[in-house]
Amino acid sequence: MTRGNGSDITEFYLLGFGVQQEFHYVLLIVFLVIYVLSMVGNSGMILLTNTDSRLQTPMYFFLQHLAFVDICYISAITPKMLKNLIVQNKSISFGGCMMQVLVYATFATSDCYLLAAMAVDRYVAICKPLQYPIVMSRRIFIQLVAGSYFVGSINASVHTGFTFSLSFCKSKINHFFCDLPIITLSCSSIDINIMLILIFVGFNLMFTVSVVIVSYMYIMTAILRMSSTAERKKTFSTCASHLTTVTIFYGTLSYMYLQSHSDNSQETMKVASVFYGIVIPMLNPLIYSLRNREVKNAVKVIGKKFFRFHPNC
Repeated sequence: MTRGNGSDITEFYLLGFGVQQEFHYVLLIVFLVIYVLSMVGNSGMILLTNTDSRLQTPMYFFLQHLAFVDICYISAITPKMLKNLIVQNKSISFGGCMMQVLVYATFATSDCYLLAAMAVDRYVAICKPLQYPIVMSRRIFIQLVAGSYFVGSINASVHTGFTFSLSFCKSKINHFFCDLPIITLSCSSIDINIMLILIFVGFNLMFTVSVVIVSYMYIMTAILRMSSTAERKKTFSTCASHLTTVTIFYGTLSYMYLQSHSDNSQETMKVASVFYGIVIPMLNPLIYSLRNREVKNAVKVIGKKFFRFHPNC
């Protein structure tokens, strides 16, 4: 990939949030706390699912990769954003901006497909329990995770390649990280870029959302057919965490990428980006730990072991 002909831009300037300077330190503290909680929560989820033998199932294999993806895409944008809140020079190099778009888009797309794979896993576990060990074999769920990363890489590579092959005549990005608004800084035609965004983002959203919806239609049908109320509640509780995550994730993502990207919507889009790119990665481990009995039991067991070996704590 080469830089677009006629582009003299060597760095971009992230305008960030349209608030007064004194509020930047408030935002810095808030976002730093969120980032630390996200890193601790997702790292803890990965550690937990790898150390507790009761969590060695496809569902928790997907969950640890979801935590890894959350760590990667929040780390792609948050450290630079935190730095820009306290420095005057809010520039980012051409290559740095390109890498930010590539990493962020890769793991954000992978997140979509991981959530869809988790929905399929829940469908097989509830609707075809006797066939579950065969259908969701180790080979299959590893392929599903690998496929999620592969699709994310392809999607991000195409988007990044076409975006940074443009000629840029403006350098100020009205955002706190490099993302879709950067194409509006181009001197050349962006019709192909807009078409690719609509095709790729639209397909990724429609396909993964369709998989989730169809899976949960079958799941809800199976739950409603159960004769015992207690059994229905127990079965639904195994899906509640995933369903909560899916609703928050896809709701915010759809709003952010499928709305009109006019100047009037930029500030609203920044808020949606904060929620999607920074807050959601923090919420995911909380959702799965608070609503999942197996995770809570595993935390208790590890906690007891820790205090047993460290009695003075």
